[in-house]
Amino acid sequence: MTERKREKNEDFKTEKKKVVPLSSYIATTLRISQEVLEDQYDQESVKACNADLRRGRINFVSYEERKLDLNLNFTVFEELLEMGLMFIACLDAEKAKEMETTDAECCSTQLIDGDGSFNVTGLEQFIKEVRLSECGLSYAVVSIMGPQSSGKSTLLNNLFYTNFREMDAFKGRSQTTKGIWMAKCSGIEPCTLVLDLEGTDGRERGEDDTAFEKQSALFALAVSDIVLINMWCHDIGREQAANKPLLKTVFQVMMRLFSPRKTTLMFVIRDKTRTPLENLEPVLREDIQKLWDSVPKPEAHKETPLREFFNVEVVALNSYEEKEGLFKEQVSNLRQRFFHSIAPGGLAGDRRGVVPASGFSFSAQQIWQVIKENKDLDLPAHKVMVATVRCEEIAHEKYTAFIESESWRKLEEDVKTGPVAGFGKKLNSFLYASLSEYDSEATFFDDGVRSSKRKYLEEKLFQLAQPAHQTVLGHLRSGTLEKFKEAFEKALNGGEKFAVAARNCTESYMAWFDEGYEDAVVELANWDSSKFRDKLHRDIEAHVASAQAAKLSELTSAYQAKLNDALAGPIESLFDGANNETWLSIRNLLRCETESVVSGMSKALSGFDLDEHAKGKMLTSLQDYARGVVETKAKEEAGRVVIRMKDRFTTLFSHDSDSMPRIWTGNEDIRAITRTARTECLKLLAVMAAIRLEDGVDNIEKILFSALLDTNRSAATTMVDPLATSTWEKVPPARTLITPVQCKALWRQFTTETEYTVTQAISAQEANKRSNNWLPPPWAIVALLVLGFNEFMTVLRNPFYLAVIFVGYLVVKALWLQLDVSGQFRYGVLPGLISLSTRFIPTVTDLIGKLSEQGQMPPTPTNNPPRMPAAAASKKLENRSFISLTASSDPNKEE
Repeated sequence: MTERKREKNEDFKTEKKKVVPLSSYIATTLRISQEVLEDQYDQESVKACNADLRRGRINFVSYEERKLDLNLNFTVFEELLEMGLMFIACLDAEKAKEMETTDAECCSTQLIDGDGSFNVTGLEQFIKEVRLSECGLSYAVVSIMGPQSSGKSTLLNNLFYTNFREMDAFKGRSQTTKGIWMAKCSGIEPCTLVLDLEGTDGRERGEDDTAFEKQSALFALAVSDIVLINMWCHDIGREQAANKPLLKTVFQVMMRLFSPRKTTLMFVIRDKTRTPLENLEPVLREDIQKLWDSVPKPEAHKETPLREFFNVEVVALNSYEEKEGLFKEQVSNLRQRFFHSIAPGGLAGDRRGVVPASGFSFSAQQIWQVIKENKDLDLPAHKVMVATVRCEEIAHEKYTAFIESESWRKLEEDVKTGPVAGFGKKLNSFLYASLSEYDSEATFFDDGVRSSKRKYLEEKLFQLAQPAHQTVLGHLRSGTLEKFKEAFEKALNGGEKFAVAARNCTESYMAWFDEGYEDAVVELANWDSSKFRDKLHRDIEAHVASAQAAKLSELTSAYQAKLNDALAGPIESLFDGANNETWLSIRNLLRCETESVVSGMSKALSGFDLDEHAKGKMLTSLQDYARGVVETKAKEEAGRVVIRMKDRFTTLFSHDSDSMPRIWTGNEDIRAITRTARTECLKLLAVMAAIRLEDGVDNIEKILFSALLDTNRSAATTMVDPLATSTWEKVPPARTLITPVQCKALWRQFTTETEYTVTQAISAQEANKRSNNWLPPPWAIVALLVLGFNEFMTVLRNPFYLAVIFVGYLVVKALWLQLDVSGQFRYGVLPGLISLSTRFIPTVTDLIGKLSEQGQMPPTPTNNPPRMPAAAASKKLENRSFISLTASSDPNKEE
């Protein structure tokens, strides 16, 4: 042995002397064995050997067989064998230690004894020991049922680390578990309770005493979240050995006794054979579904599928006796699924109706009491049971044969595409043949069972065939309706009257539907399909009503548009030139256009099947619409009456009788012109104040004139304001467009907004007068000659004075033009003086600056132009001053 191998042996001996957990010891053993093997074998052999060792596939005897294949050294093999024996010894010790812990944790107790007595005291003690009351809703219940001596207790002990009593195979096969035992799972969260049920089909109870089996199974389903159904692999496909009758009865009674909640049914297939689970599971699920479908259900759950009450799971385990290692590995994997089983998506289902843990004891007692007192749990008599099973099989065979028959499939496919000729006779023959075959094969069975199952078969066949029959009638109805619509549209487009076309087409196509309906009748089924005919008739009536409504709406809209075009424009024009005859003209226009349109509408309605009331209602509605057009237009114009008044005032005030613009020369009587214009505007306001579509006289204009224009007379005669009210005399509120109070406010607004125009005219007239009288009065001229004679002579004697006076004149003239003196006094003396005082100094400064700039300009050396004379220079200065004045007096003018 090499030095490395001796070191490994020493390491192993050192590890062996330590007290370590089982997991650490296993890891150390595998590590040392790997290092020893690496000295002898290639890497692939080491990986294969260690993998087998971890999976528990290698017993230490097999190492002797591998010794020759891997060229094992005998000394090394002895070392591995010794390590394996030590591994087993450690495993047994650890297992014994775990079993002691399990006994303390699981607290197994008998819940119900073999005679059906409930152990109330034992359950209360169990709840205290496992502290179940503290769990609230965080707990789960798992139970197991299955044949006697099928390894149920062994499975629970290995799966949940419980300590239920197991059968000793060396003493023979006999009953081990009596009644129902309960224990707590060890090491699984949340708290999980396990019920170990007495095995079924045991010789100790005999063939006839099966009441307790049914009661215990029903109890388990009622209280459990997960039910394990233990069954042998070779029993799959059998009727009795697979517990089908018992499970079927339990389904029936459970739904009748308790409010069903979703429970997980886990079928555990024991001693799995070579048949793959993928092939076994569909067969088992199909059997379960058949059981569910055959169970009579309450009315509320007749159509409820199995998945609403149960989650079905299927697992398979190898033989415990022949492949113990693989069995334990599979059980260990299965154990992982029970962790957090009540979480969403967990194994425990939806947990509806779960009672709190503190009430579990009382709930379990009450459930067992109900089950014990129930008298309907006995299985039916053998004869009836056989008849039931066999008739169900025959009915199922005939139903399956009917579904799979080529004739039915072809008929069903043809129906999907459209109506089938002779459908009723074909389907009736198929149903009659299937029921006749059932009667022939079930002749010798119990009459009651045979009749009930025949009725059940009929119902299923009728349920299967009725959708096809309804589809045929649906095709017939929709086809008839489409043909009716086409024919009806064609008749209307051909010029036929609406009522005549609707009546003829309806009669024709209802008769056509009746012929097709007779061809689709199934005599055996006796289905009442009148609803299809009624629906077709309703659809036709609805289409006719819809088409009539559309036509009438289109007709009404056309005549309304015609009325709107005939009234809107002329009415607006009449209001634009409103006078005393405006409303008379509007009434005449409304009457003429309404009579014309109503006459045309009446002729158009004669083709519809309308009674006099409906026809009169439509014509009245059209007349009301015409009146509404007038009223709407009047309200629109009343809303902008001030604009109309201002436009009229501007037109009358600013233009003469020849419609030429007025030039305010000073000879016009502005006061008279203003009063005339305002009088016409007030007439416009009076016209727009109310709607006058009925013949009658009102005094609105008179009231407005007396209150708004003839103010001196009204103030002298009375102190009461006639416009201080919200209604007009002799005018209903519904016909009022502008109330008296509003008229007063509008007139005040109108006068305020037009006052500026009058003021401008007066200012223009005064300015024109001033511009025509620019010379001073004659007495001023005489005084000037007398008093200034001496000064005039002095100027004549001294030409220097004349030059100074001329220069002063030029400066004053430039300032006059620059300041625009005449323009500043246009709006009065005081505003002119204020404006001149603010502009005088800047204008003088600007004038001096310009003169200095002209004096500082350097003379041109050559080609100097000739000097201008003094008069030309003065004229140029005046022109420059005038241009500057124009630019400064028009600040809005763009440069």
